[in-house]
Amino acid sequence: MADPTKTALTTALCAQAALLTLLTATTGLGAPGWTAATLYTLLATVLLWAALRHYRHRSLGPADLVTLARVVLIGGATALVVDGDHTWALITVVVPAMALDAVDGLVARGTRTCSDFGARFDMEADAFLILVLSVPVAQDLGPWVLLIGSMRYLFGAAAMFSPPLRAPLPAAMARKTIAAAQPIVLTVAVSGILPPPATATLVAAALTALLWSFTRDVAGLWRRRLPQADATEGR
Repeated sequence: MADPTKTALTTALCAQAALLTLLTATTGLGAPGWTAATLYTLLATVLLWAALRHYRHRSLGPADLVTLARVVLIGGATALVVDGDHTWALITVVVPAMALDAVDGLVARGTRTCSDFGARFDMEADAFLILVLSVPVAQDLGPWVLLIGSMRYLFGAAAMFSPPLRAPLPAAMARKTIAAAQPIVLTVAVSGILPPPATATLVAAALTALLWSFTRDVAGLWRRRLPQADATEGR
């Protein structure tokens, strides 16, 4: 019997190749885009296998398959951003990727297959999409926009040196709302449908909200650490 996870990944790899081929035929996607997408696909595959082993997750659930479809679309977005000058093709790929972000949560709850692995898989897909979208916006508005895309990775780097930051975060609607708004705001900025001053203001507001959210989470994690430290010192 075929391994369902290997089958899903093989299907995703074929879908990625098909999407890149379609983009090549319709937008003239060149070698830089293909190279970036190939590296992205290889890295995503390796990290996904590592995450499955880390979480002892035997197979991809229904919601994970939806997220995997998003990963394929994000690969197309990565190729278009690296290749450059494919604004509307990028939006065409990104919009369904964002729509599926709402679908995977509904599927997980509807099939009762919510898991720590699925939540992490979804989060990392979101984070990379935000990073990809921040690049073309930064080219128009300035490098400060890259802070939106790099925030998740800066937090992860800080957690490597600060154990309190590795603790699980409590669920918070504000965090979810702010995180969900980032790709939407960046997509609007990429489209150029707003006047430049309005675009800059909108993106700056998104960054401000994101900074507030991360600052609140970091402060909360450190506050949760303090009682442990006081108890240890009192022994």
